[in-house]
Amino acid sequence: MIEHNDRVLLVGEGREYYVRAGTGMLSTDKGQVDLSPLVGASAGDTITSHTGAQFTVCIPRPTDFFSHAKRSGAPMLPKDIGLVIACTGMNRNDTVLDAGTGSGIAAIYFGGIAHQVRSYEIREEFAALAKKNIQDARLDNVEIIAADILTATGRYDVVHLDMQVEPAHVEHAFGLLGAGGYLACYTPFLEQMAVVVDSAQERFLEVHTHELIEREMTRSKRGTRPSTSVCHSGYVTIARK
Repeated sequence: MIEHNDRVLLVGEGREYYVRAGTGMLSTDKGQVDLSPLVGASAGDTITSHTGAQFTVCIPRPTDFFSHAKRSGAPMLPKDIGLVIACTGMNRNDTVLDAGTGSGIAAIYFGGIAHQVRSYEIREEFAALAKKNIQDARLDNVEIIAADILTATGRYDVVHLDMQVEPAHVEHAFGLLGAGGYLACYTPFLEQMAVVVDSAQERFLEVHTHELIEREMTRSKRGTRPSTSVCHSGYVTIARK
């Protein structure tokens, strides 16, 4: 059941709106929507604007936070987050250390899979925003820590770095990982990727770098072809201890 101030996605009439349940009105080109009836509603219920347009109530998923949550910068794309999850075998038994939290989007994806996620963000204003997004996602197994990753302690199954990675970060990650654990680093440039690979090869048993190319297909009356959107985003290096 949806509670006051919960994030809700309203979908219908070719539109979707990322709103909070409670008092207030949502102005749309399909009319005014009173948000108070969302309190106590459930996924699949419908809400109607003053003009009669209907919207279906949905509980936001990680993909919706990627599309609608407030950002502090450009988050990793879902395709790259998915690559990290797949190549590390992240699962419900894992404790995950994430660093370079940003808006917290990757941490939200990880939180829906792993047992526990600790995410380090050195910039306090970014950490504060990430905490709000995590709270909106209703994830009590994700902790945002406003500190340098080099101060992190403990033992982890997966360490994920989405930041300017230096050799010291790779060395520290190695010390935090249990035997068989994985380090995953996202780097947007080849030069940064080379730093990660060179540092990881000195310590880890296996080191592999992937560039995941994504092509969305578009279909029209004329035919079907790949979208012209840019398909490259960055490089993901996976290293196993």
